[in-house]
Amino acid sequence: MAASYLFYDIETTGLNKAFDQVLQFAAIRTDLQLNEIDRHDLKVKLRPDVIPSPQAILTNRKSPRDFPAGLCEYESTSEIHRLMNLPDSISLGYNTLGFDDEFLRFSFHRNLLSPYTHQYKNGCHRMDLYPMTVIYYLYKPNIVSWPEIDGKTSLKLEDIGAVNQLISGQSHEAIVDVETTIELARRLFKEKKTWQYLDGYFDKETDAHRISELPVVFQSAAGNHQKGIMVGGEYGSQQNFQIPVISIGTSLPYPNQTLWLRLDLALIQETTPESIPETTWVIRKRFGEPAFILPPHDRYWKMIGEERNTLFEDNVKWLQANPDLFQEIITYYRQYRYAFIPHLDADASLYQIGFFSRGDEKLCRRFHESSMEDKTKLVDQFKSPDARELSSRVLFRNYPESITGNLIEASKKYRQQIDPIKESDALVDYRGYNRATPVGVLGEINRLRHTGDLDKEQLELLNELQNYIQTTFSK
Repeated sequence: MAASYLFYDIETTGLNKAFDQVLQFAAIRTDLQLNEIDRHDLKVKLRPDVIPSPQAILTNRKSPRDFPAGLCEYESTSEIHRLMNLPDSISLGYNTLGFDDEFLRFSFHRNLLSPYTHQYKNGCHRMDLYPMTVIYYLYKPNIVSWPEIDGKTSLKLEDIGAVNQLISGQSHEAIVDVETTIELARRLFKEKKTWQYLDGYFDKETDAHRISELPVVFQSAAGNHQKGIMVGGEYGSQQNFQIPVISIGTSLPYPNQTLWLRLDLALIQETTPESIPETTWVIRKRFGEPAFILPPHDRYWKMIGEERNTLFEDNVKWLQANPDLFQEIITYYRQYRYAFIPHLDADASLYQIGFFSRGDEKLCRRFHESSMEDKTKLVDQFKSPDARELSSRVLFRNYPESITGNLIEASKKYRQQIDPIKESDALVDYRGYNRATPVGVLGEINRLRHTGDLDKEQLELLNELQNYIQTTFSK
């Protein structure tokens, strides 16, 4: 199959990547000239153990009764995985590497599908139109019209789509957002040299080579410190979406992360050995992924502005004048490990457990190819406790009418875990955030009702969500 772009978007029950679920996946495949090849619009049935976020309900203005009666999560996720793993597929969307891709990674993990193969295997890789759009805004501003909201430039897809008349339907509908993304891509693609240059930032070798050529601003006992401009939407329009940084090495526990110290903040000069996390800001970057790092050429550096340039120069001098403290900053970030969370739920364990053994990976493939009866027999053959738990959840979440014996008991135990009497007993994700509980969400609904900012339709949506929770969960 010839190389192709797979533009996609998802709509979800909420923002928790480990515990929420996809409700809609829309995708349009194009050739490399952005001509449409085919399209897909998958509706996903709401799992009975998932509680939709009240904020998502209010934003999308959809009640649980409006959720699609489509494929179960296991079958739809398997189809999404197949589409993204077709050989030479370049999967992308608008801010997909900021949200959608990781959300799908946990969906794949939860359903015993390889979470990472769409990133590298069989010629597949990923891009993201959002950081590309930031670069076009900064350095090719005439390519589209840029919206201003409350006096600030907005790079939200719906705002760009509206001001450029790219939207032909309701925003936050997955297929509409995909169509809007492609129309924006076609506008940007007219500047082909810029498109091709930015495409290189999603290639690990090209990105690494470009970083290796950044100039060295000074040396310390830790080695060379290169100077660059990190560009990303998260830095905001007031900062021109970019910050000056220097390299401070590579993470020791996570060697695929390069470390970059932001140097346009005055607070850094108040750093003590005890205050490093509060007074310094380090960005962790993987090769081939945002944020983009531009060389500090004058035509780019001038966008930093005189005030921040002065801060950068002063901070460089301060670091050079305090070599021991600078070394402590470097050591802190190079040695930093993410917190280990004991008793982490299987749905959220992707990063903590690493990869399944080859034997379990082989069993996963057999599981997908087997009949329902044989799937049930395979559950106890997994060596990994997480794989055993996830395989049983696949069955009782998606095919409750087909389970018997031990799986019925496993389902009952799981229902008790997700519907605790006390909020403090809620399951937690890989960041330590609680899984939404019926009691907690009912409390949030009550708080939202009393904000005074909701219209009649939104209040009715909250009533419907409350009824759904009270009829679905026992406590």
